[in-house]
Parts: sequence; structure tokens; C-alpha cells
Amino acid sequence: MQPKDLTILKEFTILYLEDDENLLKHTQEILSDFLHHVYAVKSSSEAWSVLEKEKVDVIVSDILLKDENGIDFLNDLKNKHIDKPIILTTAHTDTKYFLDAIKLKVENYIVKPINIQELLDTLHDIVLPITQKKEIEKNSFVIKTISAITDSKQVEVVKYIISSLDNQNQLVASYSDIMNEISISKPTLIKLFKELQEKNILIKIAHKTYQFNTEAL
Repeated sequence: MQPKDLTILKEFTILYLEDDENLLKHTQEILSDFLHHVYAVKSSSEAWSVLEKEKVDVIVSDILLKDENGIDFLNDLKNKHIDKPIILTTAHTDTKYFLDAIKLKVENYIVKPINIQELLDTLHDIVLPITQKKEIEKNSFVIKTISAITDSKQVEVVKYIISSLDNQNQLVASYSDIMNEISISKPTLIKLFKELQEKNILIKIAHKTYQFNTEAL
């Protein structure tokens, strides 16, 4: 299995709720190397103060806090329609807590002592769809902008190329394949492909096979 690209965490902020001060400080210091910001608090009242003032993407909370129950805090979040991805941490494996966590639809349940790599991987899996959605929106904006200033047929070809990329960002298609899908003249299509190759956006790696180079955009 390939290691996860944890650099995407740099765009995100988490709220970390833990009443063990040493663990709170230690985990915050490590997580801060990977995330944009970590708000570390020891009680639900401190957590609410952060949520009222700051933008938080993910909540990591211990289940059993001093003189309070983390599940109650998370229930309050749901009741106030604060819909944030949640990761629960606990030193206990009581079935009741698992059932409560399932009802709250938490993203993951991590048993202490916390494995930092497991926590980072879980955070990655939570924010990845958010990152992908942002990228799709950016691509949409790019295409819309291009369509406003260039030939509409060329935009259709760009859309076709992007939608036809495989998992390695490779396009396998001939001019005829594209012309069967889009009403465009062969000279115009050849000119467009030549321009994309000159800009290093499309790199021909085999017959009818092109590598789409996102770094050239």
C-alpha cells in the first residue's frame, strides 16, 4: 500500500478535545507539523468557545472527559446542527460507547494510547473528499473561464480529455475517437493537440496515448 499524501492536511484545521494535559500538548505539537492549525482544549466549554469564533474542519474528541462525557458534547453538536466530521478517542472499549458512536455517525473510533500515524491517516481519509471536491470546482472554473475566451469546440475537446483520463492521468484516444464524439474538423483538432503538447500539458508516450501533465497547468 502506498503511503498517504499527508501534505493535503496543511489546508485544514482541527479542534482537539482531551482532558489529559500532557497528552493534549504532546499530540498537538505533533499534529501541528501536519495541519494548518490545531485548537487544543481540555473541556467542552473551551471547545464551544473555539467553535463560536473559529473555522474548524474536523473534531477529535476524547469520550471520557473530566466531570463530563464527550458523547454529550457530540450530541449537543448534532442538536445544534453543527455538522463536522468527528473522530473519537478513548482508553475504554465499552460496547455502549461504540453503540453511541455509531448513532452519532462518527468517522472513526481510535483506542488509546493514540497511534499518531493512525490518526493522521484517518484525518487524511476524511479531508481527501473535501480536497477532491475543491479541485473539481477549480477545474470547473477553469473550463468556464476558457469557454468564455476561446472556441467552444476546443473547450469540448478539453472536457473530453479530462473526463477520459484514467487513474494515471493518461488519455488513450485517436483523433477519430474524439471526432466521433465531438463535431470538430481534423485540422482544428490537430492544432489544439499540438498547442497542448507545446505547452507540455499533453505528453505523447505511445501511439494514441498521452500523459496529462497537471503540473504544467
